[in-house]
Amino acid sequence: MPPRSRPTPAAPLRVAIDTTPLIGRRTGIGHLVAGLVAELENRAAVDVCRVAFTWRGRRAANAQRMPLPARPAHAVWSRSDLAPIEWWSGPVDVVHGTNYVVPPSRSAKRIVSVHDLSAVRFPQLCTPATLRQPAMVRRAVRSGAWVHCDSQFVADEVAEWLHLDPDRIRVVAPGIDTSVSAHTDVPAFAAGGAGSPPSPYILAVGTAEPRKDLPSLVRAFARLAVCHRDLRLVHVGPPGWGTEALDRAVAALAGDVGRRVERRGWVDDAERDNLLAGATVFAYPSLYEGFGLPPLEAMACGTPVVATRVGSLPEVLGEACTLVEPGDEEALAEAIHGLLEHDDQ
Repeated sequence: MPPRSRPTPAAPLRVAIDTTPLIGRRTGIGHLVAGLVAELENRAAVDVCRVAFTWRGRRAANAQRMPLPARPAHAVWSRSDLAPIEWWSGPVDVVHGTNYVVPPSRSAKRIVSVHDLSAVRFPQLCTPATLRQPAMVRRAVRSGAWVHCDSQFVADEVAEWLHLDPDRIRVVAPGIDTSVSAHTDVPAFAAGGAGSPPSPYILAVGTAEPRKDLPSLVRAFARLAVCHRDLRLVHVGPPGWGTEALDRAVAALAGDVGRRVERRGWVDDAERDNLLAGATVFAYPSLYEGFGLPPLEAMACGTPVVATRVGSLPEVLGEACTLVEPGDEEALAEAIHGLLEHDDQ
């Protein structure tokens, strides 16, 4: 009887992933991509090929065979199937465009992540780079790419916008970093100075861009500051194309109220986690969201959240927070006041 032949082990699935969002200071999408890549690279059945399309960050993008500036590449990919992914990755089975852009391919299956449709729904709130995203997504879908969305809300928007069969869309929600946890001690830097007792503060996290509507939060804070004399407003996040509007809102605050607004800019993960844990209230007055990681991170720290009833936030946050209508500064102030009063009891 001839010996049985052993089955040949299946070759690992070779996946090319756009890791451009990992270059430089990471936004929420950068953290999402970092977690995805780390998880896939721990799986024996997957062979991950990192690719990045950037000239400015070419030194960090050492997985590329040759650097390619993003803007010319995007211009080509929005109109043609030239410059396929295999030029950088070699043969692959799947290519995942993690941030609205997926290159064409010779044979690989393609997935494009669409995190929100702000460029379609609110173009007046977007930068020129963001406004180029819809053409990239439309071209990819027309040529057969599947779509990944973070929430069912965005999946429904994409299906309606592109008249796309919902079966071509997959919803996979991101998770929060497990290092974000409920802390019991507020560090001195979050309390206003070494050795000083903790004072209450409202925390806002996000780039200073129009979609985040931080000026409305500043004006709501002005209402609260009258009866909460030691309350502070702390904003964490890089400057953006909404910085001037935020500057004007803070400058309009009367008396010492303006001095109680702290704008810390970009902070490292440890400081951000401690600020989330030490906040009395986390405020998220966004005008539109495709998911909303920061309020979930605040909840993981045990910090109460006030957010707006927009986009995916009701889906993602459910009944675990207080929701108000976007742009309603009075309702925002009242909701925060209620949580402050509860915290004092």
